[in-house]
Amino acid sequence: MFTRRRALALGFTMLAGLAVPLGANQLHGSDQLDIAGYDGTAKVLIRDASMVLTMDPAVGQGALGMLQDADVLMTKNTITAVGKDLPATAGARVIDGRGKIVMPGFVDLHTHTWQSLIRGCATDKELNGWLAECVLPLYGNQPAYAEGYAGTRLSALDAIGTGITTTTDWSHSFSADFANGSLKALADSKLRFFFSYTANTKPATLDEIRRVKKEVIDPNPLAHLQVGQHPTLQNLASTAAAENLAKELGVALNVHVHESKTDPATGQMEALRKVGAMRPGLLMNHAVQMTDAELDELAANDIRVAHNPLSNMRLASGVIRLPEMASRGIKVGLGIDGGTNDTTDMFNDMRAAVGLQRATAMDPTRYPQPADVLRMATLGGAEALGIDKEIGSLTPGKKADLQIIDPQALNFAPNGNWVSQLVFNAQPVNVKWVFVNGVAVKRDGHLVGVDTAKVIRDADAASDRIDVLLGRN
Repeated sequence: MFTRRRALALGFTMLAGLAVPLGANQLHGSDQLDIAGYDGTAKVLIRDASMVLTMDPAVGQGALGMLQDADVLMTKNTITAVGKDLPATAGARVIDGRGKIVMPGFVDLHTHTWQSLIRGCATDKELNGWLAECVLPLYGNQPAYAEGYAGTRLSALDAIGTGITTTTDWSHSFSADFANGSLKALADSKLRFFFSYTANTKPATLDEIRRVKKEVIDPNPLAHLQVGQHPTLQNLASTAAAENLAKELGVALNVHVHESKTDPATGQMEALRKVGAMRPGLLMNHAVQMTDAELDELAANDIRVAHNPLSNMRLASGVIRLPEMASRGIKVGLGIDGGTNDTTDMFNDMRAAVGLQRATAMDPTRYPQPADVLRMATLGGAEALGIDKEIGSLTPGKKADLQIIDPQALNFAPNGNWVSQLVFNAQPVNVKWVFVNGVAVKRDGHLVGVDTAKVIRDADAASDRIDVLLGRN
């Protein structure tokens, strides 16, 4: 039988014998890449970039703050200057930006990083069927640290390869060990991240979340905590416990709301109202099945939304009301959403966000347009997370989270309208450099300091163990 294990074994055999790369993100160890000066300790000057999308109208032209033939200077972890013909800086490493696009790193507003281990699971199911087959059995079987680490490690590195610099990981937190594995993998990846730790009424769980914030999150300048929950009237006590803990810790509550057509009947919105969670900063994932009155309520309370178009498509969950949200001023960003997307490709996500609205309305002028989703995938996500003063645009004084994209490729050329082509043509292979907090985590198309083959082997072994726990093997 030609199984997944057999296929992977053949792949690794060929890799060892022929030195054939596995893909665009085939990684080399840091000893094979010159990263001196790109590690956040010095100045880096991107010179003569053909297009810089700053996402700041005060820095460049138009809503996207566009500059042509411009420079970007990073000093350690901060963007210190953006403009034309910046003066030479002594000791700076210089990157030739000619023919390239420089823009902020993508902000993934919603994912489940461990779910790389269940890619391809139940692809013909709607939300509840998918959960029943691919997720819920794990609450009784509790995967451990190794599974949390391996799945999150794979997802985090894949995300970096696609230009994502900030991720929001809603963890199912099957056990403390599992959550700790995911946290370690996120820290090791050097991504900026939000970890949404699922709370319940158990004192031990609440104490563990407090410990994680104090000992793991707070010492790491790239790490943030959220409290996660799946609110319903049936689990009102857990919803209240999560909201109370979020208030105690001064962090956001992160919830799944009205994803599928069956969700409104579970009283999700009513549960949030009852526990006092409908307040500024609340992050709602999906919010597909919303009424006009509910959208008004979101706008009035400054509640933010993570739109997950590819996940909604795969699960046949429906189409979010993006134009109505935009007209109300609701903060919306884009999310990958883990195993119901099967990829961390934000370019695909942007395409889907545009395409869903156009197909539904049969109107190519419908919101969002390419410029809109580029903003949603960057500054919009940062605004939804409440860190837009730190990241999301190439504004001097903000943290140096950015990517350099090469459009001189078969999938992108000829170069016409680069703003539209970033959405409709670009692929992760075009992402050549990624900086997080001034540190190069992808250089010249290769991730820095990672053994891809080992990451894949570890994830495959962990996936086999997950299959056993799910009863699928």
